[in-house]
Amino acid sequence: MARVVVDVMLKPEILDPQGQAVQRALPRLGFDGISDVRQGKRFELEVDGPVDEAALARIHELAETFLANTVIEDFTVKVESGDTAEAVK
Repeated sequence: MARVVVDVMLKPEILDPQGQAVQRALPRLGFDGISDVRQGKRFELEVDGPVDEAALARIHELAETFLANTVIEDFTVKVESGDTAEAVK
């Protein structure tokens, strides 16, 4: 069984009010030196069987049509194996 991770983030040109709220709170909590915070979503998918090109194509389609709103969000797909991760576009 393999794990595939889909990270979804707002596109850079889209305002991120939640990230801005966190960024503004950090100095009050004693965390200085953080100039920007962006908030996103992480999906971990456990895949039965091998993660071949066909499986990755289906996961990419899943991310594009269901997990991310591609009008305002970008996403990356990574295959994790043990302690390493391989990014897939």
